[in-house]
Amino acid sequence: MEINPVLVEVERSGFVESRHRGAAIGLDAGGEPAVRAGAPEEPIFPRSANKPMQAVAMLRSGLDLDGELLALAAGSHSGEDFHVEGAEKILAGAGLGAADLRCPPQWPLDQAAQQEVARSNGGPSRMRMNCSGKHAAMLAACVAAGWPTESYLDPEHPLQVAVRATVEELAGEPVTATGIDGCGAPLFAVSTTGVARAFRALVLAAPGTPERRVADAMRAHPQWTSGTRREERLLMDAVPGLLVKCGAEGVDAFAYTDGRAGAVKIDDGAMRARTPVTVALIRALGIDKAVPGALDDLATVPLHGGETTVGTIRPAPTAFTPPD
Repeated sequence: MEINPVLVEVERSGFVESRHRGAAIGLDAGGEPAVRAGAPEEPIFPRSANKPMQAVAMLRSGLDLDGELLALAAGSHSGEDFHVEGAEKILAGAGLGAADLRCPPQWPLDQAAQQEVARSNGGPSRMRMNCSGKHAAMLAACVAAGWPTESYLDPEHPLQVAVRATVEELAGEPVTATGIDGCGAPLFAVSTTGVARAFRALVLAAPGTPERRVADAMRAHPQWTSGTRREERLLMDAVPGLLVKCGAEGVDAFAYTDGRAGAVKIDDGAMRARTPVTVALIRALGIDKAVPGALDDLATVPLHGGETTVGTIRPAPTAFTPPD
């Protein structure tokens, strides 16, 4: 198996103290590989980068959501109050409540929201868990289709069978492994290239189709797919028309309105490496040319020594190569 190259360097005081290897693929507007790193054809668990595909399957199964709530269903929210209220609304529309969720209790991802919950003597909850919007929508899809809700996370449940088929269709390749995600839902492995193809399919789909509805909702309401202060929201705000979704263990995927798309998997799962290499890939594809400088603040992550910036987390100088 090919050893993936260094994609990101962590430089402190002029000394490179850490390195993150990974695989990445960038597709041009025609869907052909334009830049690559490592072995993007190897299967990965896309983790929450699967969520837009899961949302497409839910719409095809009869889920009736649009706008902010559809963005929430396809997102990994930060546990802010408006996210919780949105998930509650999805559940209530299906005649269900928080007790029907099968995702685990967690603290909010957003630090300010964590502090607010703690100050009010609260604690981890299923509604604050970053996948509660997806789980609420899965339950609502089951109700719409007349399927059982208690077993909605079973890989053989009709909803999860539909999700798997949708992932394979959009990725353009068969699922090579099935696992369980951190939220308890089935997780389907495809290649990094397959993830990029799937995101490309979302933005190029005809208006009004389930694929395009998911892409449009996420791009119109990026604070609902992640959070007020999250990097995915900042990327989509900076480049209008860009669709971005992260996944745990160092996964990022994106697509632009004209079909240019890409995906990244960091080998060691370091989330800090994800955004700098994603920005570098976006730039390598020329997507940011219409908005010069818009991604500068996201291109590197500052490192601090005391109260001073002493280094950066940055893309490796030779991260990407043209395809063979």
